Amino acid sequence: MSTVHLRMHGSVAELRLDNPDKLNAFTMPMLEALEAHCATIDRDAAITAVVLTAEKAKAFCAGADIVAWGALSPAEFARHWIRDGHRIFDRLARLSKPTIAAIGAHAFGGGLELAATCDLRVMAPRATLALPEAGVGIVPGWSGTQRLVRLLGEPTVKEMALFGRRIGAERAVACGFAVEVAEDADAAAFAIAEEAKRLSPRATEAAKYMIHAAVGEDRAAMIETLAGGMIAATDDRNEGVAAFREKRKPGFTGA
Repeated sequence: MSTVHLRMHGSVAELRLDNPDKLNAFTMPMLEALEAHCATIDRDAAITAVVLTAEKAKAFCAGADIVAWGALSPAEFARHWIRDGHRIFDRLARLSKPTIAAIGAHAFGGGLELAATCDLRVMAPRATLALPEAGVGIVPGWSGTQRLVRLLGEPTVKEMALFGRRIGAERAVACGFAVEVAEDADAAAFAIAEEAKRLSPRATEAAKYMIHAAVGEDRAAMIETLAGGMIAATDDRNEGVAAFREKRKPGFTGA
């Protein structure tokens, strides 16, 4: 059964796509599993980094399973498949932990959009990137025309989405989309994840929120998250909560 596994390697969490018979293409159960795992990861303070991988196949992820969405009505396709997938991918993009995608094979359509949600990407030499949706009469639906434009640039995304061209690993590095080309993309991604262990988890979390706010990745939530974390550490916050519980007026000091 197609799914997404959550496995722990010490303090590093691994999210592994498991649908190799269909080139790790996404099904609704996989989307639902990914969303549940993201919630688990964000609540676990012991996790220092996340690596996104896939079972061995000719593709890291071939996108969305056409069988899964092909029979949907236009309303179901728009309201559920597109909107649910977009929400879940956004959930992964906005994890508080650093994330690295290990693109060991081709990443097409939704698979490329999935990799784009991570903070860093490592690619195998033979892996390629593509947005082939127009070839089956649809358009990118899980941020391919939005988040991906920020990462690869408008001309490159147009090249893929409007002309069906593929981008190789070396060019992906030159564009800044990938940080490294490695024969064993999984091993390289885990090596990067290990580096996070020597850094302050709270500092990297705050830095990620600040960077996301700068590039427009859910800016409103990022700003309020940073402000909420700051105010939660004040004496006034503790006094306000205590006063509410004791049914009295608070005595704020500004500390």
